[in-house]
Amino acid sequence: MAALQNPFWQQTMLRVRNWKESVAFYERHFGCVLVDKFDFPSMSFSLYFMATLPAEERAALPEPGTEAAHQYLWNMKYATIELTYNYGQEDTFVANNGNEEPHRGFGHIAFNCTNVVTASEELEAEGVRFRKRPHEGRMRNIAFCLDPDGYWIELVERHPETTFSLKYNLSQTMLRVKDAAKSLAFYRDIFGMKLVCEKHFPDNKFSLYFLSSDDAHVDDASSPEAMVRVKQLFNPVLELTENHGTADDDTFSYHNGNTDPKGFGHIGFLVDDVYKACESYEKAGIKILKKPDGGKIKGIAFVQDPDGYWVEVIQRGVKIEMNPSSL
Repeated sequence: MAALQNPFWQQTMLRVRNWKESVAFYERHFGCVLVDKFDFPSMSFSLYFMATLPAEERAALPEPGTEAAHQYLWNMKYATIELTYNYGQEDTFVANNGNEEPHRGFGHIAFNCTNVVTASEELEAEGVRFRKRPHEGRMRNIAFCLDPDGYWIELVERHPETTFSLKYNLSQTMLRVKDAAKSLAFYRDIFGMKLVCEKHFPDNKFSLYFLSSDDAHVDDASSPEAMVRVKQLFNPVLELTENHGTADDDTFSYHNGNTDPKGFGHIGFLVDDVYKACESYEKAGIKILKKPDGGKIKGIAFVQDPDGYWVEVIQRGVKIEMNPSSL
């Protein structure tokens, strides 16, 4: 099946307890910029879109919350972290970070940097909490810190031969998948992503697959050069993690983050025509959770991937409007 309606991976959504704290955290510690925001008081939530951007993009950004910012967001060629704040939950919300049984699924986001050790020392000195420091555990070239809600953030060393010089760039979203073959086919054939790299660890019984919406062609995704390519990219890769044996277990499933306990919500893609895209999804037998004219907000859709993770599909250039039937 051909990729549908020019899809581009544009967002990873995380629910947060305190939007001000989370926005300030990503701005201060990882150089993210607030690209846009939406307030939906009638539905008691707000959205904040954060990104790492090249200097020339940052300099030209419109004021968040304006129509110009909305149009930039829904046409951009960079990926965002979408922070979702539900009103009145500052004292009650505890995020499921996706890494604790029995509610594992989403794993982490990641930022690339020039030196993991130096970055870890600087972040810890700034008060950032750590799950794993570079010298701890089996893998000495990565680290994991925690954001204000306890979501894991991996620190990955950027390849020295890159064409940009940001201190940090958003580089990954990791999802655990039951059957990598099914998930790879879904994201490749339905959402046009390219397999840039795959790594297998038979002794530790897991495999990793890195997919990109960018033109990141490699001749052999299992070659050492493939991981070099991943670490040279500016935009993030979608990292699918398969723990060996789950594909053959009919009773096995992952938590998608949208039933209690909630945390991660979805990833999202921009497309040229969300209506035609949904027609194609229906023909392909993909489960549609929300059609573009359904629900309270028009112009967006939600489908499910093979593991039940939600995937938002957004009309490129959409003007978000409330569905009259929901008012």
